[in-house]
Amino acid sequence: MAISLSVVLLLAIILVVLIRGGNIKAGPAIVAILFGFFLASTGMAPSITRFLNSIADSINSIKF
Repeated sequence: MAISLSVVLLLAIILVVLIRGGNIKAGPAIVAILFGFFLASTGMAPSITRFLNSIADSINSIKF
């Protein structure tokens, strides 16, 4: 749960920066948000979650 909340917060910040910077307009941003919302309710959601969790685990296992 903590990873998904962090990802949502990070993506929200990126979206705000893109809108304020003029790189993306409000219309396409709303379409992207709705796409993500509806994608989350499909059968692909568990696979996407597992994929993102595996990426987060891989990044977390890197030792500097």
